[in-house]
Amino acid sequence: MKKTTTILILAAIMISFSGALYYLYQKNNEAPEQFLTEKASVQTIVKKTIATGSILPLEEVLIKPNISGVIESIYVKGGDRVQTGDLIAQIKVVPNLSALNDAKDNISAAEITVNDQERNYDRQESLFTKKVISAADFQVAEISLKQAKQRLAAAQKRYDIIKTGTTKGLGAAANTLIRATVSGMILEVPVEVGNQVIESNTFNEGTTIAAIADVNEMIFEGKIDESEVGKISEGLPLEITVGALEDQKFEGRLDYIAPKGKKENGAIQFEIEGKLSLESGVFIRAGLSANAAIILDKATEVLAIKESLLQFDLETKEPFVEVSVGDQKFERRDLVLGVSDGIYVAIISGIDAQADIKIWNAVSDNNSED
Repeated sequence: MKKTTTILILAAIMISFSGALYYLYQKNNEAPEQFLTEKASVQTIVKKTIATGSILPLEEVLIKPNISGVIESIYVKGGDRVQTGDLIAQIKVVPNLSALNDAKDNISAAEITVNDQERNYDRQESLFTKKVISAADFQVAEISLKQAKQRLAAAQKRYDIIKTGTTKGLGAAANTLIRATVSGMILEVPVEVGNQVIESNTFNEGTTIAAIADVNEMIFEGKIDESEVGKISEGLPLEITVGALEDQKFEGRLDYIAPKGKKENGAIQFEIEGKLSLESGVFIRAGLSANAAIILDKATEVLAIKESLLQFDLETKEPFVEVSVGDQKFERRDLVLGVSDGIYVAIISGIDAQADIKIWNAVSDNNSED
């Protein structure tokens, strides 16, 4: 029994020893891991954030009537260029019956006053001729008569304005003639002949007859997420891409960041504005959608590597790469990094352009054959 046990133990030892030798033999015959290398390159790195929005005029003026009525004629259309004072449209007045009746009553009252003052004037003139009253008393009667006649004339003009929109002596200043208040391009004419319009006053904005803007002064107006707004500041350069103009980029500068955000679709958005720098002869239509790349940082023609080549020390969190010093032999090089765009990162110090940097994906047998 003891002899059998001893034999079994020795057999187990021999089998284990043989297995260990076979494992070591196989391990020695395995091909070593092969790593490719990559050199640093010269890149222009731009760190930016994107805002979406549209192109709008810097200033857009809405032309509104000073009297209510019906559009009788329109003399311009969208795209026309106008100068200050050019005729845009004409309104046919539809008088308000209540206001018209009040105006008639005012004329009647003014006529009564004039008749009364004329009789008083005649009496005072007779007394003055007989030297019963002084010249000063007669002058008072004369002034009162003139004032009464002036009020009658004003009441008659008011009646004419309510009825027709104009009156004798106003000429080009008639309320029925709608003129451009600024020079620029007609962006739109949202009314048609026959449309009723409402005058602009304290209680009503009035009907817009035309919108005018200087299309040489355009801005980008967009929104940016709250996660990005802390990275930007006024004065940063913009690269603006307009959807309808695929191969063109326009430069600009960030002029405004809203101090208060608005909640949209569950996220807080902040309004931003930036003025475009347009070359002479370049025309961009108002309202086109656009994207603005806000340039946070930029490094031109600098030594850079792909971020995928970086490693970070587990304790210090400092970046480093491994550089080839022989056949599949590498040593660590600590780096000082600059600006990054998420793909490439600028190298301030640590390696030069000749360094062969280890790529951390080992080459498989299939890749080696390829």
